[in-house]
Amino acid sequence: MAAYDYDLIVLGGGAAGLTAAGIGANLGAKTLMIEKHRLGGDCTWTGCVPSKTLLKAARVAHLSRHAGRYGLADQAVPVDFPRLMAHVRTVREAVYEEADEPARYEAMGVTVQHGFARFIDPHTVEVDGDGGTQRVTGRRFVIATGAAAFAPPIPGLHDGPFLTSETLFELEVQPERLVIIGAGPIGTEMAQAFARLGTRVTVIDQSERILGHDDPELAGRLQARLEAEGVRYVLGAEVQEVRRHGGLAVVARAGGRVHTLAADALLVATGRRPNLDGLGLDAAGVAYTARGITVNDRCRTSRRHIYAAGDVTGRYQFTHMSEHMAKVAATNALLKLPLRIDADHVPWVTYTDPELAHLGATRRQLDEAGTRYAVYRFPYDRLDRAVTDGEPAGLIQVYAKAWNGKILGVDVLGARAGELISEFAVAMKHGVTLRQIADTIHPYPSYGLGVRRVADQWYARKQSAALIRLVQRVFGYRGPVVEPDPDRIV
Repeated sequence: MAAYDYDLIVLGGGAAGLTAAGIGANLGAKTLMIEKHRLGGDCTWTGCVPSKTLLKAARVAHLSRHAGRYGLADQAVPVDFPRLMAHVRTVREAVYEEADEPARYEAMGVTVQHGFARFIDPHTVEVDGDGGTQRVTGRRFVIATGAAAFAPPIPGLHDGPFLTSETLFELEVQPERLVIIGAGPIGTEMAQAFARLGTRVTVIDQSERILGHDDPELAGRLQARLEAEGVRYVLGAEVQEVRRHGGLAVVARAGGRVHTLAADALLVATGRRPNLDGLGLDAAGVAYTARGITVNDRCRTSRRHIYAAGDVTGRYQFTHMSEHMAKVAATNALLKLPLRIDADHVPWVTYTDPELAHLGATRRQLDEAGTRYAVYRFPYDRLDRAVTDGEPAGLIQVYAKAWNGKILGVDVLGARAGELISEFAVAMKHGVTLRQIADTIHPYPSYGLGVRRVADQWYARKQSAALIRLVQRVFGYRGPVVEPDPDRIV
């Protein structure tokens, strides 16, 4: 066996890289993690953490202005935007210090090196860092360099400054008018946040609806909620140009009409592109496309000893999937265990108010596959905890086999949807059926009770008038027989 400097070299210190390096150290592998910026990656610095902090502040301001809904006095809250953004950055630093600081990984036995790494050959990387350039060799590799915000080639867009998720949280001045290109999760979350802080927000998207991967009905309900809060949408639109003379403006054509949208700031939320440039993948013999590094379901690349995980593969754009893929990659690389990506139980959540969550197959996928299934629904206005909290807008929707209650997919719109979808994720992963959920005691009053209540609908559908009449004859009961109604909520 050739002598290598390290058993495992991890390129990238974001969610996937941190997970892979931690597994390497825990398995006793001599591990090197190389990161060109600060550990934590997109989630800590430009994604999950700052965006959710901003959303929380915006929700507090919104609740204060509408406190009358809770029997209190409405109160306008002045927004000190520089102070708010300083708070966002403080929370970001706190998360970094608690979870991502190099010392935490060095204490586990991981060597952390700052610099940019590129492959020289399949087992050697060259690292450009503060201390100069050096070469190190590794027996196994996990590439986890993530992705960056993508800005499309719109005429005029690149002639001046614009915002992406990577620069948004460095703002010091709140824009009076914000135009957002992109109605996906990032654009939708930030549209609500800035609208609740008092900015006039317009969202443009080429699709006819927002959140194209989510259930159309529930995404439509969420869009109506955001429109009621003041967000304007221009959908089915083609962005023709960005003008900068005489003030910033975005020109878009939709429905045969040209919209010229004046703005003080422009946020481009049109997706992400994998960080591949300069990695030397050709020198390593690693196959890739513009969409990302090609991996199989074990996260292995075209080189048997090189694995890739997270956004750099282009397969998923979720922090939790980056961590999951990194676990698969590192375990397969070091132990040769046959772990595979769990592509059947991938949850995602858009953290608006209300939240919109999904798990498993969509209705469209089930219909296209010709799968037979039933839809079980439970509205939030029948969930007592949601009513007491003043959060009655929402719906839990489960797609399951009618005969045994096997769960195939779930959509949830409502408060705590991200928590509810987690219970469904455990159930789907381990084959727990709606019948078994309905038979499980859930605390009252809780949002989690909504999971049991939607499962109760499976039981209700199993009842039939003929069965009830048989019970009456056997036991001599004399009550009225209720005819089954699939739309009745029990």
